Amino acid sequence: MKARTLEYFIIEAATSLKQNSLMSLASVVTVALSILILGIFLVMVLNLNLIASVLESQVQVSVYLKDGLTESEMRDIGERIAKVPGVVKVTFVSKEEALQRFRSRLGDQQGLLNALGENPLPNGYEVTADRPERVRAAAQAIAGFKGVEAAKFGQDVIEHLFSLTRLARIVGFALILSLALAALFIIANTIRITVFARRREIGIMKYVGATDWFIRWPFLIEGIILGASGSLIAVLLLTKLYGMFTEQVYDALAFLPIIPKYPFLNNISIVLFVVGSCIGAVGSTISLKKFMNV
Repeated sequence: MKARTLEYFIIEAATSLKQNSLMSLASVVTVALSILILGIFLVMVLNLNLIASVLESQVQVSVYLKDGLTESEMRDIGERIAKVPGVVKVTFVSKEEALQRFRSRLGDQQGLLNALGENPLPNGYEVTADRPERVRAAAQAIAGFKGVEAAKFGQDVIEHLFSLTRLARIVGFALILSLALAALFIIANTIRITVFARRREIGIMKYVGATDWFIRWPFLIEGIILGASGSLIAVLLLTKLYGMFTEQVYDALAFLPIIPKYPFLNNISIVLFVVGSCIGAVGSTISLKKFMNV
């Protein structure tokens, strides 16, 4: 494509955007909302996946013993646990020690424990595995031992996180699809107004030998500009929001694993920018179909 031809296409697209400024603004805002919601749900799902993966990779199993066991029986269970493949460390945790740990976690909420009266926590063991991938098998084997009430390694939390991730994907997909269709509709109508106003000019251009792509390019560029502009706004907002989110997490929940801002945001921004530009290109293509059949 020659530089002069490209310049002509860009000038035509800019002129059209200026003439239909209100519709163009509506298109940009709709694309920005669509891409921002897409970005928020994408960031949320990826972070939930990371947290679930980190929890799943923990090498420790919490074993809870049934009430009424003698010291000899509890010691025997500990010896059997130590023989489970993959187990490298077994630490006994008495119900008194478990209660003390729970008290320290409650902090100022000690009244909750006082209301319970007798210590409700069981005796147990903390079991460390040599590799994360052996935790599940070890927990399943230990759970089958006589005298063991349960063997947990955070699977309940992990399952809830994965359920939340699945729900976020479904809800996010529905919202994104709805807003993307709205963006396509508005962009298509914005460009359709311009095409309709220039339908005679388009007809003449075709009769004198202009190719379909020569006629299409200004409108295609217009759609890409609308989509890219909306995407840029969304990316800037998402970057700001995620920066604020990470600062809050690092201040209040420093132990919580989240994806660092960079290069994560750079990669997400590229994806969102491309998606927004494609929405604009598809919208302009849809609007041209009817008027190109001259």
